Amino acid sequence: MGNTEKTKQYMEQYLNGYQNYKEYWNYEDGCVLKAARDFYESTKDEKYIRFILDYLSGCISDDGIITNYEEGKYNIDSVNSGKCLYAAYDYTKEEKYKGAIEQIMKQVRTQPRTKSGNFFHKKIYPNQIWLDGLYMAQPFYMEYETRFGGKEHYDDIVSQYENVQKYLLNEEKGLCYHGYDESKSIFWANPETGCSKNFWLRSMGWYLMSIIDVIDAMDRDVYEKYHTLVEIFRKMIRGIIAYQDAESGLFYDIIDMPDCPGNYLETSGSSMVAYAILKGCNMGILIKEKYEPVGIKIMEGLMERMLIERDGELHLGGIVSVSGLGPESNLRRDGSVEYYLSEPVVEDDPKGVGCFFMAFNQYLIGGKQ
Repeated sequence: MGNTEKTKQYMEQYLNGYQNYKEYWNYEDGCVLKAARDFYESTKDEKYIRFILDYLSGCISDDGIITNYEEGKYNIDSVNSGKCLYAAYDYTKEEKYKGAIEQIMKQVRTQPRTKSGNFFHKKIYPNQIWLDGLYMAQPFYMEYETRFGGKEHYDDIVSQYENVQKYLLNEEKGLCYHGYDESKSIFWANPETGCSKNFWLRSMGWYLMSIIDVIDAMDRDVYEKYHTLVEIFRKMIRGIIAYQDAESGLFYDIIDMPDCPGNYLETSGSSMVAYAILKGCNMGILIKEKYEPVGIKIMEGLMERMLIERDGELHLGGIVSVSGLGPESNLRRDGSVEYYLSEPVVEDDPKGVGCFFMAFNQYLIGGKQ
């Protein structure tokens, strides 16, 4: 069986047996739902929209309330699963899905912010910008503004990316740090810059995916804002590919330390980079002749190395379970190399699998069957 067919088989196996990752509305499920939306939009195969609708049937009331949504926590991660609601609304025309979209936008409109204007990552993480959060909220926010908001807040969205470039980017490395504390007082932050200590692959992956998805969701006629994001995206792609492992095509969990003892080629972040590059090529944002081979090598490396068969079932391995920064009650999460490499590496985790499927969809769109 070829790698493409093996991946299709794994996808069918995974979606058919999918169980909600958590009882409450969560971003991990959102990654799988976003992959299903992508496949529905590229193939028009209704099994993918049915997957989304079946999921939503368990948590959206007839009057458009997400019943398991934790509004008071102001966790930016909670926005991510809302991306599938646009597809559900388009397909069914049912107002309950528009109501659920508005419920999430209520959080977006009232999310606490840094003085520079970016969303707090969580209410319990005041003054902090994490790269992860750009993916969780901004594509949803941009799609809302384009569809329903009259593009009124395009400036707000783009300025949050400009702030990341201003505060989290290391120009010499061509990479962004995982997090930034505007107060420069949290234990994991550099007291001079406010940045965390290292370059974590999945955080860069979230960031790259967020930029290309926001570009995709915005009106190109707003040229100046569109051009700003395109230039940021191209710059960040140039930065990350300098660290691609020549043999496997993948990337290390701590991006710029391939020789560090215990460092490893990581699946979820590599999938995210593949998605961003291949989608950028498919959209004409990146030069296809130059960048598509890079994305293909990542995707084929993932399929070859990380998708394994055991006891008659396929599993996607090499996924770091979780990595974060703080809070003060968790001093272990200090952003050190030792911390990142201490987190468990697992199989079949939905945030890794969902992004792997998203990358696979872009691989197929590009004509790789």
